[in-house]
Amino acid sequence: MEILHYPVMHQEVLDNLVVPDEEGRVLIDCTTGEGGHSALFLSKYRNLNVIGLDRDSEIQKKAIERFKDYKDRFQPVNTWFDDYLALRESESADLILFDLGISIFHYEESRRGFSFRADEVLDMRLDSNQKNSARTIVNEYGEEELADVIYRYGEERYSRRIARAICEARKEKAIETASELANIISRSVPKEYRYGRISPSTRTFQALRIEVNHELDRISPALENAVRVLRPGGRIGVITFHSLEDRIVKWFFKERAAKENSDIRIITKKPIVPTEAEEKENSPSRSAKLRIVEKI
Repeated sequence: MEILHYPVMHQEVLDNLVVPDEEGRVLIDCTTGEGGHSALFLSKYRNLNVIGLDRDSEIQKKAIERFKDYKDRFQPVNTWFDDYLALRESESADLILFDLGISIFHYEESRRGFSFRADEVLDMRLDSNQKNSARTIVNEYGEEELADVIYRYGEERYSRRIARAICEARKEKAIETASELANIISRSVPKEYRYGRISPSTRTFQALRIEVNHELDRISPALENAVRVLRPGGRIGVITFHSLEDRIVKWFFKERAAKENSDIRIITKKPIVPTEAEEKENSPSRSAKLRIVEKI
């Protein structure tokens, strides 16, 4: 079994999410993926139990196979993390970890159109049972609604031009694949932007993925319940990869910690970022930020 995903800031996560190695201690890995971070904790702590959440059943199969020798110390749950935490008993976990990035698996193996470089069907769903996919959005949203999604979730300055080009193209035929959409986007933006530092499709594809999976809507409710679920002295770690995610996490922790009789304290006054060595070894880590709070 090939593992593609490299656990970001693995040493920093282990150094800051610490728990006594004794029976009954629990880590909830809210975004298990292929199990990179879970593997670190299972190896370090002989008695720790890990509950591994992931809504994508395909990538979760990799984690289940990876941890089969750990038996009941690894408990996979196929669910969205906000749904799970909402139902979880209060003060029943010692560590809670969120890695909000999309796994390399989704770009390289899932065949769901996450990558604008691939000739794959436009899908981007982490939950294959849900109705709306990226194909639905680009073919059925009105021009203004589509432009708003691209601007809000992609922070794309050419959102109006891109939305207009998509709506014109779909009059001829439905937009079916990631590569088709990438070509439409490329043709719609100025030449200097088309050949800039990043692909002109990057922000639009990010926006579509966020809209499809309601990624940002899940963060604050999940953090609210994570604090409730955590035992006193336990810690929450959140790894973000773009400013929209990080802004939500930062202000949730900051406002909660500032309340009178607050139940958390912020451990990372400034977010932890990858070392230069890690950035060279694992380029997707460049934008990562790790924030940690402790329940008091």
